[in-house]
Amino acid sequence: MKARFVVLGGVLVAIVAASVFAPWLSLVDPNAIDLSATFQSPGWHHWFGTDQMGRDVFTRTLYGGRISLSIAFCAVLLAGFFGAIAGLLSAYLGGAFDATLMRVVDAQYALPPVFLAMLIVGICGPSVTNIVIVVTLANWGRFARIIRAEALSLRERDFILIARLAGAKPLYVVWRHLLPNVRNTFAVLLTLDIGLVIFMEAALSFVGLGVQPPDPSWGGMIADGRNYLDTAWWLSALPGLVLITTVLCSNRIGESLQRGEGAAR
Repeated sequence: MKARFVVLGGVLVAIVAASVFAPWLSLVDPNAIDLSATFQSPGWHHWFGTDQMGRDVFTRTLYGGRISLSIAFCAVLLAGFFGAIAGLLSAYLGGAFDATLMRVVDAQYALPPVFLAMLIVGICGPSVTNIVIVVTLANWGRFARIIRAEALSLRERDFILIARLAGAKPLYVVWRHLLPNVRNTFAVLLTLDIGLVIFMEAALSFVGLGVQPPDPSWGGMIADGRNYLDTAWWLSALPGLVLITTVLCSNRIGESLQRGEGAAR
């Protein structure tokens, strides 16, 4: 329902806004160590408690969101751009270009995206730039395949044939005629992929191949707290709750867009 779409969108916007404005929401240094305040449970002074080094978990969750969401948005936009262009050109040009591109996508699908990302980061080394590049490479094929399938149904439409007969160049036809007609599918894919990429970044950070300490990230914070679940459950549980909420909201919004619930009536 449209009300659910609005609620989910509001929650997601609130999480993104809190991460963006982290320096104004919390004046505490996310990496400040206070050994006299270790393992304090959630309360008025520390909403998410403190960790084994006395660092404020709420502040680190906010700053971790800045890093995790920045990586996710950059990687999704890059994967979407290159994947959409590749899919449109593949559908429009056909022939050897289409066959070759689809074989590359099929080969990529032979490995799970998270495993492929771990393999490449393990070889190239962990850094924010490498994570963005790796996640982009792991996800562009999804855009290419789905956009290609939609563009194939548009390729034989009258307005495309008229443009071709008028001598329009392939890039012009793709940009002017095909791209505007797949924008709804593209928007849905972008929204759905944000949750997937956030999870991928968290998985990389969890195993030590993502954002490196002392910089916080949601996956790294969950990993740091897994040894203290019996005595300090909040170290992993609260950042994990924010991560799960963000991924679920993103996925549900994408599903709502796919069903047209978010469209104005």
